[in-house]
Amino acid sequence: MPIRIPDALPATDQLASENIFVMTEYRAMHQDIRPLRVILLNLMPTKIATETQILRKLSNTPLQIEITLLRMASHDSKNVSEQHLETFYRTFDEIEHEHFDGMIITGAPVELLEFEDVDYWPELCDIMEWSRTHVHSTLHICWGAQAGIYYHYGIQKHELPKKMSGVFEHRQIKLTSPLLRGFDDRFWAPHSRYTCVYPEDIERHPHLELVAVSDEAGVYIAKSTNSRHFFVFGHPEYDRATLNAEYERDVARGLDIAVPAHYYPEDDPSQPPSSNWRAHAQLLYTNWLNYYVYQTTPYDIEHAGEEETSKIAEEEAHKAQLRKRSTPVPVPKPAAQSSEFLRAENEDDDGYDPYSDRREESPLFEPDPWK
Repeated sequence: MPIRIPDALPATDQLASENIFVMTEYRAMHQDIRPLRVILLNLMPTKIATETQILRKLSNTPLQIEITLLRMASHDSKNVSEQHLETFYRTFDEIEHEHFDGMIITGAPVELLEFEDVDYWPELCDIMEWSRTHVHSTLHICWGAQAGIYYHYGIQKHELPKKMSGVFEHRQIKLTSPLLRGFDDRFWAPHSRYTCVYPEDIERHPHLELVAVSDEAGVYIAKSTNSRHFFVFGHPEYDRATLNAEYERDVARGLDIAVPAHYYPEDDPSQPPSSNWRAHAQLLYTNWLNYYVYQTTPYDIEHAGEEETSKIAEEEAHKAQLRKRSTPVPVPKPAAQSSEFLRAENEDDDGYDPYSDRREESPLFEPDPWK
């Protein structure tokens, strides 16, 4: 959460230059507050473990969050009881007319399949399309990130020579990104996947940007330039023992699998693994919730996704106009923001700019005449 200080306090400018989030008194007095609505699409077979891991990250924040659990109606889950699903989960047809501030789409152990060969791919496409107009910001994880960046932006995944498993060092690409606010220059995060996306494909796309990468594990975080979609290709939510459980499972299946890199002391699976990524994992979820959901979502939940709804409508109108006319017509400008405190047009970074609504005020004290 931000700190609230007087608008004219001299420290404000210094904190801003250090990428520290400060809320001015003016904004604090004009800010409406309500619980955030976040929907979790859980594609993992180990649903209860995944629920626990992600909810642990979402709960460690001062924000009040209302969680909805979503499952695929077109897929039979074999690793969790039907009673658990019926009791705690909803299906898309039950929530498609609702709006949410945030959405999380998890990974799934289907990455060696082509997207179109996944049995629930058509339903997932319907949900991702719906999220454009009913969700303010979406966080995609691992295979969910690969699926999301493919569906929304056409970025292909590529099979790796062997499974990428372990805990890897990462570096920030976009140093000013609020998503990484508070991160160390170098930080660690778990990966567990057989496929990847190429950083050059993301860099070439005009509506995407890299946020963090690993020299060893490749792309870790990418995002859309409008901050509506975030793609995390690792598993920051993993517990200390998750990679160990996966490794033991693969060994028991007789797979030719390498020991997870940088995970066990001295790469010895007989020793208990350590955890050196939990702090940054927590920051990642907290920063996403704060800067890209809480600070920018409209107070009226029915307006969540409204920007994209207007954009889609204008695109369709533009296409219809082109079909009627033989000469090109200009692409219409995006609709105006529907909420007073959505992203400012003058911001120079992704996410909410806390200084966009700062009033011009004279200093409270005279400058020191002896300096």
